[in-house]
Amino acid sequence: MIRNLLGASLYLILIAVLGALIAGTTLLVYGFLEALQVVRTAIEAGEVSRKAAKVMALEFIEIIDLFLMATVFFIVGIGLYSLFIDQGLKLPDWLKIRTLDDLKNKLVSVVIVVLAVLFLGQAVTWDGARDLLGFGVAIAAVIAALTWFLGVKSGKGGPDQS
Repeated sequence: MIRNLLGASLYLILIAVLGALIAGTTLLVYGFLEALQVVRTAIEAGEVSRKAAKVMALEFIEIIDLFLMATVFFIVGIGLYSLFIDQGLKLPDWLKIRTLDDLKNKLVSVVIVVLAVLFLGQAVTWDGARDLLGFGVAIAAVIAALTWFLGVKSGKGGPDQS
């Protein structure tokens, strides 16, 4: 009886899977609607100045950031599903997740890209007043730490590797 209960409890992970897929879908739809709004605003404005084009570029960068975050949620949902529910799920090779470490590595990789896009958005709109260097160094430090983490997890780096 306990064994059956424990086996069935794996299906509780469906709560997390559904939550992640709903979050990802919501971000995708919201990002799409935001993109339509930016295009509509640009068309209504008629002629676009250099400053307006820069603002529009930033808005599109922020929309791409939404899409990347949606991707994170989908990877989590699909990864948890394939780990706990259906290991035979047909996935592209780049998305195959066999262990929890595979899922963490995929997430860390996407987080690195999201951080880079975040910095790009700040760099595009830099007005000279904010400390872009400090922000960039902080993001670079996090990216370097995450990259080191990925290298250590895959056996390609770390202090004890030669």
